[in-house]
Amino acid sequence: MAASRAGSADPVAAKGPPKSARRRSRELAMQGLYQWLLSHEDAGAIEAHISASPGFDRADRAHFGELLHGTIRDADALHAQLEPHLDRKVGELSPVEHATLLIGCFELTRHLEIPYRVVINEAVELAKTFGGTDGYKYINGVLDKVAMRARPGEARSR
Repeated sequence: MAASRAGSADPVAAKGPPKSARRRSRELAMQGLYQWLLSHEDAGAIEAHISASPGFDRADRAHFGELLHGTIRDADALHAQLEPHLDRKVGELSPVEHATLLIGCFELTRHLEIPYRVVINEAVELAKTFGGTDGYKYINGVLDKVAMRARPGEARSR
């Protein structure tokens, strides 16, 4: 997985303001999805591995579990919502972009209590931390289009 901008593979170890429990849960879920995309390992085994990692105690455990298991469970439906907005096939996405888009799409469509701007911002932050130099721009553009379809009233009233 790509190192964070601070030069550390673990964003928790990077210096800066403390991260919210929700942000930490998204980071860990993204790492789990990355692992799932590469290995197709069982979600329970991935969860067990990640829950033993440093910093897990600072995560929103319930949100982490729902993101990891829900995104894996609903991957086909999430891909169907993402594909019309992609400039390439899902299989051609980097694993970081792929995992980040899945989490963002899951939150946009399954967590309507989270404002769409928060969902997109959190996905952009994941992409900045773990992804390539300009990958966050791609994430922002795709999820903005998904939001227009998934939350037409909220996204149009901006």
